[in-house]
Amino acid sequence: MTTPVASDAVYAIGDQRWARDAPGLAEAIANAHEHHLRPRCLCQPIGPGVDMYVARVLNGYTVKRMPNTGSQHATTCPSYEPPAEFSGLGPLVGTAIVENPATGTTTLKLDFPMTKLPGRAAQPPSASTSSSVVAHGHRLGLRALLHYLWDQAEMTHWNPGFAGRRTWGTVRKHLLQAADNKVVHCHALLRSLYVPEVFSVEQHEAILSRRQRLWAHGAPRHGQPQPLLLMVAEVKDIAPARYGHKAVFKHLPDQAFVLDDALYRRLGKSFEHELTLWGTEPDLHLLMIATFRVDEAGTPGIVELSLMLTTAQWLPVDDGWDRQLVGALVRQGRSFIKSLRYNVPTTQALVCASLLDCGLTPCPLFIDREYNPKASPSAEITEPDSDNPEWRWSPTQGDMPALPLRQQTDPIQLPHPAPSSSDIRNFPDIRIKPNI
Repeated sequence: MTTPVASDAVYAIGDQRWARDAPGLAEAIANAHEHHLRPRCLCQPIGPGVDMYVARVLNGYTVKRMPNTGSQHATTCPSYEPPAEFSGLGPLVGTAIVENPATGTTTLKLDFPMTKLPGRAAQPPSASTSSSVVAHGHRLGLRALLHYLWDQAEMTHWNPGFAGRRTWGTVRKHLLQAADNKVVHCHALLRSLYVPEVFSVEQHEAILSRRQRLWAHGAPRHGQPQPLLLMVAEVKDIAPARYGHKAVFKHLPDQAFVLDDALYRRLGKSFEHELTLWGTEPDLHLLMIATFRVDEAGTPGIVELSLMLTTAQWLPVDDGWDRQLVGALVRQGRSFIKSLRYNVPTTQALVCASLLDCGLTPCPLFIDREYNPKASPSAEITEPDSDNPEWRWSPTQGDMPALPLRQQTDPIQLPHPAPSSSDIRNFPDIRIKPNI
């Protein structure tokens, strides 16, 4: 077979180099999976390339980063990820999140139950899901699990080409792809994960049938612990019901979820800031991740929950300052990755986002939330080191300073035309997701 050599080659498999749209790439990736070969990403201008591995995902294959190698890729590469210490992910890798390149599976250790004992009352939002986070060892709380799925779905990534192309259907598809090959409590995560489909009057009966089939996994079992299901959905309303309270979700108009009075009261205390900001900013999305049970009548009741705010582009934000910075980045057409806290409390300083268009290294953006009378006014930008650029904003000291200047780089080219949703499922996913 002739080796396809091209200036835009992006992968090396054995002694062959492949362009992203080269004929035969699909077969080469499938062959690499069968023979346990490691593709190498050629995003860096020098060196042998960065090792990857091939995993089976849904009906196709995906070329994935080796654990802890995302920062070795070029910032223009779709496989690039900021260093783990830029977010709350770092302490969880290898402990709560254990990736096995040999099998392509990732085991997640959770700090919340996925079963409910008969007669046991619903649990309040755990400490690891509230705004005052306390990490219970190296395990994923509900908020941390949602952050992990959002990261894996690359809903934290943004470049100007994504504008107008993210819908709930897109978010749902990538969340389900992110959950594939993930294992919790020795079971496939997808078996328990419910993400509402985009509602359609014409498809209502088919959607209802698929929902009931999934919810059947959480049916009560006489005398046995009841399996809990996991849900990620956009909140439409949380309000009093005829008995207790209810949560209503977008794309799920025919079924509300029960919240008992105790859970409702704790919800207001644990997520007061998120609920207040959501209530006053109409362009924000409020996402809920929750464990829920289904009673004998088929009515779903929430057991434990956490909330996350996102912008109109589905980029997560912690508070109003976070939203102001992310909004400025989107309006100015910047390319960046939003950092997530996982188990890290909001009182601890963390990178807010990493700019990817400032040269060969990412530029971390910090928000100093604590008032410091000795700090310089925010309008004075800290001069970045040439090897370690950095930008800081102290909102309590003044207005947001100008963002670092964009630098011209040669991005990794996307295939043309961009693949459709059906193409992505049947053709090996090589970490190009042009429709998010």
